[in-house]
Amino acid sequence: MQTGENTHELRKIMDFTRFGSMLILAIHFYSTCYQAFADWHLTSVLSARILSNLLKIGMFKTTMAVKGSSLLLLAVSLIGVRGRKDDKIQVKVLVSYILLGLVLYAGAELILYIGLTVQTMTVTYIGITIIGYLFILSGGAQLSRLIRLNLVKDIFNKQNETFPQQEELLENEYSINLPARYTLKDKIRNSWINIINPFRGLLVIGSPGAGKSYFIIRHIITQHIKKGFTMFLYDFKFDDLTRIAYNTLLKHHYGYKVKPQFYVINFDDLNRTHRCNPLEPQSMEDLTDATEASRAILLGLNREWIRKQGDFFVESPINFVTAMIWFLRKYQGGRYCTLPHVIELMQAEYAVLFPLLKTEPEVEVLINPFVSAFENEAMEQLEGQIASAKIGLARLASPKIYYVLSGNDFTLDINNPQEPKIVCVGNNPQKLQTYGAVLSLIFSKALKLVNRKNQLPCSIIADEFPTIYFNNPETVIATGRSNRIATTFAVQDNSQLKKDYGREQAEVIMNIPGNVICGQANGDTAKQLSERFGKIMQQRESVSMNGQDTSVSRSTQLEASIPPATISALSSGEFVGMVADDPNQKISLKVFHAEIINDHEAIAKEEAAYQPLPEMQKVSHVMVIENYQRIKLEVQSIIEDYLANVQEEIKAAMVQFAQLIPAAADDNVKKHLFAMLQKIKETDGLTLKETLLAFNMEKEAATRDLKLLKDAGLLKFSGPNKTGKYKLTDKGMAYLAAQ
Repeated sequence: MQTGENTHELRKIMDFTRFGSMLILAIHFYSTCYQAFADWHLTSVLSARILSNLLKIGMFKTTMAVKGSSLLLLAVSLIGVRGRKDDKIQVKVLVSYILLGLVLYAGAELILYIGLTVQTMTVTYIGITIIGYLFILSGGAQLSRLIRLNLVKDIFNKQNETFPQQEELLENEYSINLPARYTLKDKIRNSWINIINPFRGLLVIGSPGAGKSYFIIRHIITQHIKKGFTMFLYDFKFDDLTRIAYNTLLKHHYGYKVKPQFYVINFDDLNRTHRCNPLEPQSMEDLTDATEASRAILLGLNREWIRKQGDFFVESPINFVTAMIWFLRKYQGGRYCTLPHVIELMQAEYAVLFPLLKTEPEVEVLINPFVSAFENEAMEQLEGQIASAKIGLARLASPKIYYVLSGNDFTLDINNPQEPKIVCVGNNPQKLQTYGAVLSLIFSKALKLVNRKNQLPCSIIADEFPTIYFNNPETVIATGRSNRIATTFAVQDNSQLKKDYGREQAEVIMNIPGNVICGQANGDTAKQLSERFGKIMQQRESVSMNGQDTSVSRSTQLEASIPPATISALSSGEFVGMVADDPNQKISLKVFHAEIINDHEAIAKEEAAYQPLPEMQKVSHVMVIENYQRIKLEVQSIIEDYLANVQEEIKAAMVQFAQLIPAAADDNVKKHLFAMLQKIKETDGLTLKETLLAFNMEKEAATRDLKLLKDAGLLKFSGPNKTGKYKLTDKGMAYLAAQ
């Protein structure tokens, strides 16, 4: 690169300076070893006179002074050397050259004192000094070819990607505060991750082993209980988180005005579970509550339906189960309104079930499509509408599940100021398909009941959130903020959300929460979060080398503050994220990339002192089976009571057969008509053609008699006009029984 100076003249000056250095060294050799030169007849009167005058100069008075002067001029001459840059030159080699040269150059003086002959001493001294001088010259000359770049020091660009983070502890009555440390340039500094507004939602992301539970969720549980929150905790790997909540409550229950009760729901150990009815009738105010419950349970059982909501064969079973739930809610004031009763009632025959459901006016609208399909004998369509619901719910027909869901130990209004609760529901990864659907119903019902005004603050924590289904979770985050509902959803990856919730719902869940904490994550998740965290100014260097010159350019430009590759390479306990602030408590440094600090010894000591979950009651296998059988008998009694009532109503409304059909005043006609009814009952229906053959009648007579019975309400016609059948109605059955 040309800078304007005269390169040729500069080189001359450097050469002259180096020549001066060598001249001074030569004079030093001549003066120090004068006796040897005299023996070699290399002296004269003139040289002696010149040498005598030179020795009067100060720098020639001592060996170190003259050698130092020579070395100084050599160093000055090397400053102007501009060799071709080489990034392969190693600093260690150059330094070793210079150090070795200095040792030989300065240490050669010892030769003058070891008693050698004058000639030997002279040759050895001059030789060692020159070798040292050449080593210094060689190392110094190559220094000008050395190029050092920051790129070589920071090959992963880590220092360039560091940025200032929040180091001040910001607390309030609802906040979650996690101590951490981060790196700024090459210094490690302490910081705080301050989630001062948890009501804006918190999304915790991280692959298995990233430390979501150990470094984050456990602190949310402990800090919220200490601050008087009620809590609904979904513990995927029961009872890891439940034990933390239970023991924290034992220590810090004094922080509540009314001591909260601790409840557990799990389906594996019935001795350590409470019983809860998510379809509790008092919590179901109208038909929409039954619809939401039906949707939660069926979409939890059939995850592929989530992406097909609105389809005929998805909405039909949802409507059918809704009708079942609402019927039981209305029947005898909701006495039998539980999920086990719904499952058992669904197993009734359609001929009995549909008339039973139609006794409730609000349900009649929901089941009309099914009744129409049944009456028209469109059985394939009917089974397609209903069987998917029956098959799915049949997986829940377990005595253990029936036992837990048929009791009323507590209600799901968790943040009720008069009855605050901490409720932990446990799943089992080995029985995810079955338990997940039931817990989806409980989760949905709980979130609906807590999202009300004038209640206590409530923390909703869902570990491995995609393993349960909750319809429209964004509504809880969006509307629950004003009702002090703090939601924490933990997921492994965006792709997991898409798989279980569908693309649209997954995007909503990823984007709605104001607070995001992410451990190691890959793929689209890392890319999406990197864009969310924004950019910072970073320095860039580029190098251009040619045969004569080297240029280094430096610039600053906006780059991702936390690139996707960095998120993919995070260690366990290391997290990136962004926090949301509050109008009354602003945070300027919202983005962080830090390692959360856990006192491992203290946590281990604390866990060792944990008390185990208590036994709620002793539950025997006999008790569970008796409860299972009781539910079946209760459903059977509902059906039997209905049939008995129908029979009584019909008998009470019955008139004489002759009054119903005047032509039956003739005994022969009456016998003939009753014979037709009996035959139709035995064959479960007759077509017109079958009637002609069975009674050897003319078409006109058969048509007339069938019409008489149909108009009297004793028969009904179902199916296509040509192939449809005449069947007995309930009224026809009653008249036949009375006869």
